[in-house]
Amino acid sequence: MEFIIDTVDLNEIKEAVEYLPVSGVTSNPSIVKATHPEDFFSHVREIRSIIGKERSLHVQVISKDAKGMIDEAHKILEEIDQEVYIKVPVSYEGVKAIKALKAEGIKVTATAIYDLMQAYMALEAGADYIAPYVNRIGNLGHDPMELISSLAQKIHEEGYDCKIVAASFKGVQQVRDSINYGSHSITAPVAVLKAIFENPSIEKAVDDFNKDWYSMYGVGIGLCDL
Repeated sequence: MEFIIDTVDLNEIKEAVEYLPVSGVTSNPSIVKATHPEDFFSHVREIRSIIGKERSLHVQVISKDAKGMIDEAHKILEEIDQEVYIKVPVSYEGVKAIKALKAEGIKVTATAIYDLMQAYMALEAGADYIAPYVNRIGNLGHDPMELISSLAQKIHEEGYDCKIVAASFKGVQQVRDSINYGSHSITAPVAVLKAIFENPSIEKAVDDFNKDWYSMYGVGIGLCDL
């Protein structure tokens, strides 16, 4: 199970890496627009310096044709490092690009997955990660959990070296369901992951524990004060 954060905001990334068991960072052009870094590649290199080489970094191409995607992938790897996962939308041209990039030994995250057959194409093309868009699939009236479950079963049964990284979330329940239905990873906004802890019962439990402790040893007397 991997918790990946979907952001290029440096302050968010620093905080998330400090507090949470973060396995990596993903981005796409819309997420980049929200932060609008002046120098994109310098900004992403800063992200790498924050998360280190032990965490995955996923950067998306923007071209719509296979040649453009491949050229952009080479540019990304040249400007950042050779460990970056190249995010490629799974279009007809995208599958061609995935095959070519994998033939070079380049790491690929297949993204913009809305349909199971689309995911199967990416799987057979050799993608390392496959990213179903959970919230967007649901908004179209389809069941994203059925897609995740079927894809996870196919990966397991046929021994593919690939992980599902569920994406596109609006709430914690979608994250929980994705993991429970077989997603190996999720990538979510930091705000969605922080919402896990926005439960008044958690705060009340801690306050009750503290009240009992202070009733014995005095208000403000912690373990380090004994």
